[in-house]
Amino acid sequence: MSGERETDPGPGPDGGTDETRQVTAQALKLLADRGQTVAAAESLTGGLVAAELTAAPGASATVRGSVTAYATEVKHEVLGVDEGLLRERGAVDAEVARQMAAGVRRVLGTDWGVATTGVAGPEPQDGKPVGLVYVAVAGPEGSGGGTRPVALRLDLDGDRAEIRDGSVRAVIQLLLSELMENAPTKDTEHSGGNGCLQP
Repeated sequence: MSGERETDPGPGPDGGTDETRQVTAQALKLLADRGQTVAAAESLTGGLVAAELTAAPGASATVRGSVTAYATEVKHEVLGVDEGLLRERGAVDAEVARQMAAGVRRVLGTDWGVATTGVAGPEPQDGKPVGLVYVAVAGPEGSGGGTRPVALRLDLDGDRAEIRDGSVRAVIQLLLSELMENAPTKDTEHSGGNGCLQP
């Protein structure tokens, strides 16, 4: 895909819960200040993103709900992820994450949607390695001049719990970054790599 680049996603799997809570509070404050709402679509995190978002005081003003789309067919049937895409690439894919984020925005009627999909382990899935995760954020149409959801690739180390926790941290950090940037249309796929441009 053209325009792909690698970027440090922020706190890694060894980041602390306090830091995650701080980022969450910042994101929710920005949403509240703008009168906007958010919803989560989760696969490997199984509700942990929603739990993190709703743990913050005052979350009810901005968090509308979540969809735990653990099964592949739920991603298609509930969130509207393209069936052909799922068949061709599997559930662990940047475009799947983007469509999940956009789908949960649509289904729950929010301004922002966040999504997680990946392999928490202990075994690889559909040929994808343990620790490969995609998180995505979809913003309001017309926000900052753009509508395309942005996806971030993570290559996380650790056990199942650490990979899931790292995914939660990364998607909330991505939400905060997108809220702060109000960036124009993006056709990028970030990666938790070393900051180099992909060929």
